[in-house]
Order: sequence, then structure tokens, then C-alpha cells
Amino acid sequence: MDKREARGGTERLVVIGGDAAGMSAASQARRLRKPDELEIVAFERGHFTSYSACGIPYWVGGDVDDRDQLIARTPEEHRERDIDLRLRTEVTEIDVAGRRVRARDVESGDTYWTSYDKLVIATGARPIRPEMPGADAAGVHGVQTLDDGQALIDTLARTEGRRAVVVGAGYIGVEMAEALIRRGFEVTVVNRGAEPMATLDPDMGRLVRRAMEGMGITMVGDAEVTGLRTGEDGRVRAVTTRDAEYPADVVVMGIGVEPVTGLARAAGLPLGTRGGLLTDLAMRVRGYEDIWAGGDCVEVLNLVSGQEQYIPLGTHANKHGQVIGTDVGGGYATFPGVVGTAVSKVCDLEIARTGLREKDARRAGLQYESVVIESTSRAGYYPGASPMTVKMIAERNTGRLLGVQIVGGEGAGKRVDIAAVALTAGMTVEQMTALDLGYAPPFSPVWDPVLVAARKAVTKVRASR
Repeated sequence: MDKREARGGTERLVVIGGDAAGMSAASQARRLRKPDELEIVAFERGHFTSYSACGIPYWVGGDVDDRDQLIARTPEEHRERDIDLRLRTEVTEIDVAGRRVRARDVESGDTYWTSYDKLVIATGARPIRPEMPGADAAGVHGVQTLDDGQALIDTLARTEGRRAVVVGAGYIGVEMAEALIRRGFEVTVVNRGAEPMATLDPDMGRLVRRAMEGMGITMVGDAEVTGLRTGEDGRVRAVTTRDAEYPADVVVMGIGVEPVTGLARAAGLPLGTRGGLLTDLAMRVRGYEDIWAGGDCVEVLNLVSGQEQYIPLGTHANKHGQVIGTDVGGGYATFPGVVGTAVSKVCDLEIARTGLREKDARRAGLQYESVVIESTSRAGYYPGASPMTVKMIAERNTGRLLGVQIVGGEGAGKRVDIAAVALTAGMTVEQMTALDLGYAPPFSPVWDPVLVAARKAVTKVRASR
């Protein structure tokens, strides 16, 4: 008997992963299809669903008082909407030919098979932990899930020493360094690159380093971590590099994340160069009609370079989930790609970027010009005006905008959205100079800093022809 007939004609959607992409897909599918039309079963190996992983550093640092403030929708709320959500249950195998998944109860160890008509893979990402001595020692933490955040907070509360080492200076590393400073720890950041924030060009990353050092954070650049020394009790005691050793009572691994796609790989599903699943515009796994994937376990199209890229962000994950849920629910939606926009902060310094860095442009075989300008977030005479630096990259022959990076005080970071829209629209820097942006002295100089950069880029592009 057909599996669907055995369920009285009701289709079954199985979702692997209970955070942004997975539960957005499940919720959107439920909006479009009733329980007697579509049964939804969702598996989540953790304790929580639908939460903001991006908010964890601010919870650790004390800006967010309570963990539950990061939870957008509880398991009970999902179940009230007729979604069969199974917490602490890990999917261990996908049988594509048999259209079923094997699940294991984390607490009891019991395993069982569940059939599906439609499958959504939203297994997310995990912090990268290099294979080195001491990487799994007590006191060493990654920060990706609420469980990770709670474990780190528990460690910080019971740790007598006040020395913290953050390995890596990307978004998570920089944000966690600030959080640890706010909790009264002495913080050292050990980074493989010369400057923090490798998503920026080095000249812009240098501005971030200066701000971090101004907060009392010790920055160690051009340092490859070779191991973590532990004590007789098995707890971490220091982070070692080829040239030095840095004492540590707690270590946070902030060197990035990698897609959790072991299940997909074992099932023979297509993966990209960074190990993320490959999908079409409707977020279907390429070559599979009834399997979708979204969130931090997929690679996406960069609309500027035209290349597949791994960019794990909650904004993308929620959009993926909406697209998937719409398609599963009988509608039609697509996710065309991204331009690589991100924003963060260190203390009062805002950091933003979108599009390509110089090395990205070179890798894509593009000839380009870059300019850097200094300006202020408000009219210079208005109280509270803060300095900001804007870097803009444009294609040499066409003047097409390729990327923008912004580092500055309050009001600087979200200006990157101007550039993100321009990139999505395929605008040239000359076209950008005519943008009709809002102006008043409390918000901007009469020429917005992004437009000042565009004007300078136009001049340099014309001179190169």
C-alpha cells in the first residue's frame, strides 16, 4: 500500500532541524495547508526552537537579560499549530530511495524510521573546532546554539580565573570578545590573519583592531593556534601558537562555522565546494523533486560575483524557510541569491559590509577601482556626529558597484543597506550619485557618506578608462 494511502491521503512533510529555516518552512506550510492535507513532523536534537543565534553574544554579555527573550516561538506554540515537533531527537540517516528518515531519541537512545512525502533539510551549522590537542577540553566553547550559550554562561559563572582567550576574530569572535570584556574578563584574541574581520579588506579591518585595543582587548595577529594546553583536571589552561602561549581559564572558538551536511553527504545529495547543499531557485535540492534545504547548511548564489558562496546568516535562513514553506504548501516562491550583506559592532564601533572585497573581485576575474573616504554620521556641526570610513569598490570599465565596507560610530552601520539595494539592482556608482536619500542634520551631512564615496569612485573609474 502506498504510504500516502496508509495515512488516508494525507501527505507528510518531515523537517530536519528546528530553528530558523526549518520551523519557518513548517510554519509557512501549515498556513497554506490544513492538518488533514499535510501532516508535519519536525525533528530537533536540541532543547529549543526558533531562536536568535545572533543574539547569543549579547545574552552572554548581559545586554539581553534572559535567554527566553531570544526565542521567537516556543515548542508548545509550534505544537498548538498542529506541528508534531520532537525535541531531543536526532535524525541519523536519510533513506532517499525509501523516502524515510531514521531518528534517535537522544535521551533513551531508541531509534525508529519515519516516512515522508516531502523532506526539508535544515541541519544548520556548527562551530569549527580544529583537530588539535585540547580542542575538546573542559572550558573550551563554541557558540552556535542556545545550549552552547547556556554552557558558556555556566562556565563563566563558576570559573575562578578571569582570563579568556578567543580564537578567531570574525563576527562571532569579535562579538564574544566584547561580551567577555563586559563580564570582567581579561580578553586576548588570537587571530590567524593580521587584522580582525576577514570579511573586510585589511585596511578596514585595521580600524576594527584599533577599536578593540582601545577597549582593553589584547589582539594577537598572524598567529596560528597549534593546541590548547590542559591541566591535570582536564580543564583548559592555555592556548598555544608556534611562537607563544596565552594563559586561559576559558576559551571561545570564534573561527567560524561549517555546514552540518553529514546526513546529506551520506545520502548522496549534491554539495558545493564549502560542503553546503546545492539547491535551485525554489530551494529544492538539485536533482530531487521532493527534497528542499535551507539555512546554514546550504550554499547560495552571490548575485555580484555569480558564484556559489557559503554565507550562514539568520536573515537568509528565515527567507529560505518562507520560500520552502510556500512551495511545499502549493504556492510558488524563489530565493534568487544574496549580495553578502552583514553588520556588527564592537562597543560603539559599527562594522558593515556588502558585495565583494578586493580579493573577491580578483578571484572573480574582475578589474576594479577602490576608494576610501572619511566623513561623519551626521552634519559635522550637529551634536553627536561621529566619524565614519567608507570604502567602495567599482568595476573599472563599467562603473558597476561591486562592494562597500563601512566602519564608524553610531549611525554608520545601517548605511550599508543603501549599497545592498544598489548592488541588487546592478547600479553603477554614477547612478548612485543621483539617489534621492533622506537628509536632515541629525541624520546625515548634506552629501551622505555613501554618496561621497560614489562620487569619488566615479572620478577614479573615469580616469582609468
